[in-house]
Amino acid sequence: MSERLNGAQAVWRCLEAEGVSVIFGYPGGAVLPLYDALLDSSVRHILVRHEQAAVHAADAYARVTGQVGVCLATSGPGATNLVTGLANAYMDSIPVIAVTGQVTSRLIGRDAFQEADVTGITLPITKHNYLVQRPEDLPRVFREAFHIARTGRPGPVLIDIPKDVQSQMLEYDYPAQLNLPGYRPTVLGNPRQIQLAAEAIASAERPVIIAGGGVVSAGASGLVRDLAEMQDIPVVTTLMGIGAMPVTHPQCFGLLGMHGRFSANRAVSESDLVIALGMRFDDRVTGGAGRYAPRARVVHVDVDPAEIGKNRSVDIPIVGDVGKVLEALLPSLRAPALRAAEARRAWLAQVQDWERQRPIAYEESDDRPLKPQRVIEEISRLAGPEAICVVDVGQHQMWAAQLWNHQQPRRFLSSSGLGTMGFGLPAAIGAQVAAPGGEVWLVVGDGGLQMTLQELATAVQEELPIRIAVINNGFLGMVRQWQEMFHRRRYSAVQFGPWPDFVRLAEAFGLPGLRVQSLAEVGPALTRARLEKGPVLIDFIVDPEECVFPMVPPGQGIEKMILGPDVPAVRPVAVKG
Repeated sequence: MSERLNGAQAVWRCLEAEGVSVIFGYPGGAVLPLYDALLDSSVRHILVRHEQAAVHAADAYARVTGQVGVCLATSGPGATNLVTGLANAYMDSIPVIAVTGQVTSRLIGRDAFQEADVTGITLPITKHNYLVQRPEDLPRVFREAFHIARTGRPGPVLIDIPKDVQSQMLEYDYPAQLNLPGYRPTVLGNPRQIQLAAEAIASAERPVIIAGGGVVSAGASGLVRDLAEMQDIPVVTTLMGIGAMPVTHPQCFGLLGMHGRFSANRAVSESDLVIALGMRFDDRVTGGAGRYAPRARVVHVDVDPAEIGKNRSVDIPIVGDVGKVLEALLPSLRAPALRAAEARRAWLAQVQDWERQRPIAYEESDDRPLKPQRVIEEISRLAGPEAICVVDVGQHQMWAAQLWNHQQPRRFLSSSGLGTMGFGLPAAIGAQVAAPGGEVWLVVGDGGLQMTLQELATAVQEELPIRIAVINNGFLGMVRQWQEMFHRRRYSAVQFGPWPDFVRLAEAFGLPGLRVQSLAEVGPALTRARLEKGPVLIDFIVDPEECVFPMVPPGQGIEKMILGPDVPAVRPVAVKG
């Protein structure tokens, strides 16, 4: 039954109808009707300190829950401040709804105060967007937007609403049915292609599974594990695929690509069949794509047909949801022939041996500065596998990808495709809101934290018990590493000075700040931080010129890994297998 509402009231009713319980936003003139109607809504509003933080928080909320994250901003600069976050969600295939205010309809196109063509600006970085010109269109638009954001390849959708449309009246009735004849994503894979994949898997002697973000989005982690165990296949992951298989599983060899493990990159390079699941052969995964897995046939499963064959030629393409395709594939698999089965067991043993030969390692001694890798390992050990690890972008991101004890999907949050510095703190806020009883650790560099540090106020206001570990090396670490390795140590614009006192800065925002400079201080500081009821910041002063290894030089194949300095004493992490 319909009821008479104004446009702003209808927006909140639409969000409630979609099960939205929280929204991240920042008010302004063009959304005043929406904020007035918010007072009568059941939706919880998180007031961020910058619109970019709103979209990053909504993004992280979606990553943790698997639901659609929602953010709200005013017109003009409020809407344009969402652009980086929308591009971030688009690159990582995260379902987000961004609601923006727009100037009054009669002023559109007249360069009115705080006007911007936000639908034009965001066209390349959203899955779809709308400019709503009639209040009666709002229920249909919201119904469509949520469906588009969460189905097929997930992604962000923007809804731009002029101020007068928010105030005009309509007969509100949320539609139960959709009419989108032009939008029909392929979910079920082609049966013939699935049968070809099954035959290729059964005959392969050196197969490897690459699990990407599509595995996590599809909730297909268990099916990937079933496939791997059933067929004795090693598994490696992209950055977005971390958690698709527990890193302690003897068939999981973790991250591949530019900073991937030796065993993971070697396995792909020497394989005769790559089973690529929900990944897009990004350049950080492939290195020089022309030399990627040169001996392998490729089975590529992805819900987005545009990704098939885009970066790497494919022998057996399958367009469909990874979970649905694996559900059809597993019953079709047969045991490998005796020769292939024997070769495959030897192959898995070989990959495990590569891991034993070249684990992730670093030099550590009492007379040297605190190692960032050790800090991250200790946080992971104390926090346990249920904790959510949120990272910003840079060296600490790669160390956390390599060394954190990743056991489950949706527990590692990273800006992977766009590489957005400043993502970490607002993403940790979104993650903690999504998991109010969970333990959330933000691992962030001193550079990345300064990009969105105003959100410390949001964490304090909302009493969110985020544990913030600042990996403080005094540099823009990854840029410095590239300048060291590829530009003859000619350091240019990578060191801020003077750097802020993060402890005093935390205290100014109203949260405890701790400083750690030695290994002996790490454990007590982490223990204290875990006892805090609200947010807490630990400033870890670490070795300023530590590098991330392995590293594939730009443009090289992933088999051309630089494994690190040849030091006499290294401390390897736990060996699998």
